[in-house]
Amino acid sequence: MSPQPQRSVAGAAPALSESALQLVTPEHPPEAERPRLGKILVESGALDPGDLLKALSMQAREEARLGDILLAHSMITRPQLMAGLAQQWGARIVDPLFEPPDPRLVDRLSPERCLRDGLLPWRRGGSLTIIVTARPHFFARHQEELTRLFGPVVMALAQEQEIYRAVQQIRAKDLVRKAETKVAEPLSCREFLTRRKQRVLIALCTALVLISLAAPAALLALLTVWAVVTLVLQMALKAAATTFAWQRLRADRRERHRRTAALEAAAQAAQQTGPLPLASALPAFNSRRNRPAIARLPVVSVMVPLFREEHIASHLVRRLSRLTYPKELLDVCLVMEASDDTTRLTLSRTHLPPWIRVITVPRGAVQTKPRALNYALEFCRGSIVGVWDAEDAPDPDQIHKVVQRFHERPPKVACLQGALDFYNAGTNWLSRCFAVEYASWFRVVLPGLARLGWPIPLGGTTLFFRREALENIGGWDAHNVTEDADLGMRLVRLGYRTELVQSTTFEEANCRALPWVKQRSRWLKGYALTWAVHMRKPRQLWRDLGAWRFAGFQLLFLGALSQFILAPLLWSFWLVVLGLWHPVAAVLPGWAIWTLAGTFLASELVNIAVGLTGTRLAGHLALRKWVPTLHFYYPLGALASYKALWEIVTKPFYWDKTTHGLHHEDEDELAPVLVLDSPAPVSPAPRPA
Repeated sequence: MSPQPQRSVAGAAPALSESALQLVTPEHPPEAERPRLGKILVESGALDPGDLLKALSMQAREEARLGDILLAHSMITRPQLMAGLAQQWGARIVDPLFEPPDPRLVDRLSPERCLRDGLLPWRRGGSLTIIVTARPHFFARHQEELTRLFGPVVMALAQEQEIYRAVQQIRAKDLVRKAETKVAEPLSCREFLTRRKQRVLIALCTALVLISLAAPAALLALLTVWAVVTLVLQMALKAAATTFAWQRLRADRRERHRRTAALEAAAQAAQQTGPLPLASALPAFNSRRNRPAIARLPVVSVMVPLFREEHIASHLVRRLSRLTYPKELLDVCLVMEASDDTTRLTLSRTHLPPWIRVITVPRGAVQTKPRALNYALEFCRGSIVGVWDAEDAPDPDQIHKVVQRFHERPPKVACLQGALDFYNAGTNWLSRCFAVEYASWFRVVLPGLARLGWPIPLGGTTLFFRREALENIGGWDAHNVTEDADLGMRLVRLGYRTELVQSTTFEEANCRALPWVKQRSRWLKGYALTWAVHMRKPRQLWRDLGAWRFAGFQLLFLGALSQFILAPLLWSFWLVVLGLWHPVAAVLPGWAIWTLAGTFLASELVNIAVGLTGTRLAGHLALRKWVPTLHFYYPLGALASYKALWEIVTKPFYWDKTTHGLHHEDEDELAPVLVLDSPAPVSPAPRPA
């Protein structure tokens, strides 16, 4: 057993004495003579031989360390693992929390590199530098570079979480600063709304009010034309997306009938000539068998941001425990703010399995979800990184589907977006309308955008990224309150692609009007900021996207904002249709009034068609009768848009928190019903020439 190190004073850590150095720098056995970890643990009585065989079998098909497998399945304890590693590698165990590392050595390697590779330049002793690692089997691949940086190096061991916390303790401010400025300034909104620009916005709003007083008819006519044009374009997009959805439904139905016929033919052939191999009777069934095989499953990290979550922790652990992906390959990071005493107290009372860990984000200039994600990204271990929300209940096989899709697709496919649904859709009328809206968006509109080859505005959860691509684009914009939509645009601008994966995550619908308005105003505020940031240089955006996708960007962001803001103006024309007075009734010819009436009626019919198609694809068959009532649901969006406009001027980076944990999945009254002819995953169309 190694002796306890002496506690050091604050500041730079002192160099070790030669006698102390000998305690952490024993002679490492050569590779050929190094004993196997499993053998050491079995001989010491810490591990059952049968458990070792099971763990080795798992390791053969997974990118997991043997120790992680043993810990994930509770075959050994962490102290037993560390003792076995120390014996295997002939290295001493140190405690970097009890005796902190030298900050100057950490800076030479960089805190980010320490976190990513599990390396910690700890102390100098004479001519040697002691490098603490939690991954001794990877130490050799870094040794040449470490020697170039520090001179002769020697390895010591520590637990991975201890290394993370040690780096965090001495360089938290640097990590926070990087998290807040990870996105390059030209593509970030952090410097977009300066005091001067806010005054300009206020002046423009004042000028608009004065113009409306001086020439109300002209302004009303201009706004009406713009509102009708964007309404027609949005209607065309929804109609096209609905058409694509029904085409997929018919194709899936034909495929199902073809398979049924093939099964019947195989049964008849078996009666006449004996049973045939299934592969020869049903070649279509071999599609899954012909998928590229994954030699070894990768580690997947999923970040779950938490903020003031008083009722969610135990439910979250239960939901995530249903995942079928090997737990030793799961790295679930619960991300909480340092100022969040509510969540800290909740987690302290919750038992977390070894594959779930907590990452605390220190205070900084802003306190937003994207900043927390950027900070936690440095601590993730996986080559695939995902995001779930605190109230999420993902499909059990979701990670398997994500890993398989990334394996099948080229590196340019950097992001996969899953569908979102609600497990409390039947709570009240608002939750029912919310569920219809989400079904329309994720089952109809997003696949339609992918089919058209337009950018996909990402949702804030059930997102999965290739780690390397996510780092290349700079992660999330810490100052954007709809970081997901902005991230989707930057992916496209930098040459990456997003695809939809056929997997659903259930979450909690917002069932109260005021919280709904607050949440929607944050989304619309973020849409406005995202549009403005990317339109800083329209020519560059045109070159990055091309004409077709540039048009799609305008319709998705500017068109959607216009529809919410100008919705009351459009609704006012129902007065004309009903024969009541309207300011423009005297100047519009009769054909124009009836054209407007026909446009509004067509828009309502298209919205109903989208809602019915979405509820069918989502399996929410009981919600179909509520689809027409969305006509009374969208006015809340107009209220949210005015709140968003006010906050853009007064507090653009304010994050209006949505309260979760009021409902859980076992309280669902309108559970989705499986639809057999649901569409297959949609890949984006190639960019038009």
